[in-house]
Amino acid sequence: MVARAYTVAFEGVEARQVEVQCAVTPGMPAFSVVGLPDKAVSEARDRVRTALSSMAIALPSKRITINLSPADMPKEGSHFDLPIALSLLAALEIIPKDAVETTTSLGELSLDGSLVPVIGALPAAMSAAEEEHVLLCPKASGPEAAWVDAVQVLGACSLADVIRHYTGQSPLPPAVPGEVQSGTGGRDMRDVKGQERAKRALVIAAAGRHHLMMVGTPGSGKSMLAARLPGILPPLTAREALETSMIHSLAGLLEEGGINRTRPFREPHHTASMAAIVGGGRRASPGEISLAHNGVLFMDEFPEFPRMVLETLRQPIETGEVMVARANAHVKYPCRFMLVAAANPCKCGYLSDPARACTRAPICGEDYMGRISGPLMDRFDLRVEVPPVAFTDLDLPASGDSSATYAAQVQQARAEQQARYDQRADMRLNADAEGEALEEIATPDADGRALLTRVAERFGLSARGYHRVLRVARTIADLDGSAEVRHPHVAEAVSYRLTGVREL
Repeated sequence: MVARAYTVAFEGVEARQVEVQCAVTPGMPAFSVVGLPDKAVSEARDRVRTALSSMAIALPSKRITINLSPADMPKEGSHFDLPIALSLLAALEIIPKDAVETTTSLGELSLDGSLVPVIGALPAAMSAAEEEHVLLCPKASGPEAAWVDAVQVLGACSLADVIRHYTGQSPLPPAVPGEVQSGTGGRDMRDVKGQERAKRALVIAAAGRHHLMMVGTPGSGKSMLAARLPGILPPLTAREALETSMIHSLAGLLEEGGINRTRPFREPHHTASMAAIVGGGRRASPGEISLAHNGVLFMDEFPEFPRMVLETLRQPIETGEVMVARANAHVKYPCRFMLVAAANPCKCGYLSDPARACTRAPICGEDYMGRISGPLMDRFDLRVEVPPVAFTDLDLPASGDSSATYAAQVQQARAEQQARYDQRADMRLNADAEGEALEEIATPDADGRALLTRVAERFGLSARGYHRVLRVARTIADLDGSAEVRHPHVAEAVSYRLTGVREL
């Protein structure tokens, strides 16, 4: 007779149900796992056998076959240990079969029978809720999975606790959600001396989730400005927090099961590989662009990244998702992020300073910034120069608005957009607007339209550039509290668009 347990296999952020079938039949003693298991899943038989032996449960001298269905889907990860053990215990009639068949489980077994936390508890809980199953997982993974209200989550410390639960000796208590993690303060915009234009561009970018390019000499404050961006961004909404946490769960980045309401801020080094940025590797894991979903991807020293890595950003920027294609799997991850890039104007960094620039100026600047292709540069909504700060200004006390002031402006503008796109599932912020929706919300007044037409003809704006100017103008109007996009809003949006990096 076949006993069944259930678990999940991960394909991107989706958790697909897997049926674990166990048959104990007469024949030569053997323990085999079939159904396209990887090395970690195949080794589960040794961990399960030893864990049961530590509990004085001896396996019969028969043939034990574990089948992972559907058999043509690859199975990866150590979280198959617990469901394999449950199906085997049910087949041996140690625990009731009917209770196991209404449970989705995942967890890694130690040799002494204790349960080790695994990644992906949150997506697994979503899958269990769809199947109307109870979710059984290691106790350390319970607070993460318990954020899904529609499913009962049980956390166990060991396989012995699981057996006592199913035999009615000591029922497991339901897991409770982990603590909501809040961001840490300390980096205030008041610390940045001067750079008012760059601050304004940062606020516009944060308000509408527009992509921003900052170019300036070394030490002018580009990284300092970017580091203060999280302080002016609003917290994640409940929907965004769940989306982001599911990705971070698969990457093992959720601490103690807590859901993080702070927007992600990822800053990979320029030596990062394509798999690290876009996603991939042996398990097609999420990359930095997906870990920055609903947040910020800050790429310092932008031209220093490998050309192939930079070019792979073009499609995710437009579509908001990335397909990681491998020989045995095609995995899709969401990646709706705000790209903030920083770069020096040339290799030496002092192209605009005649006293310090190298002898190859201005050719060195053209060669250096030429590493960024035209199509990729065209995807930046805002381009701003960050000039060096005078030494005399560094001794001045902190001045200007604080991060709290800028955050209030961003929050007000985003509230306007939330109300505007409330009935549109595919749009959340102005950066998402396109087609008829963009024409409806961002068509400027007569003066603004005339200005935009002249600029498009004079400077040869692409269709993408034209639409991005409209989106930025709409965001500026939201910051201004204006229902209509007027001439000053278009003029400011154009000013950021025409600050071409190669003219800096």
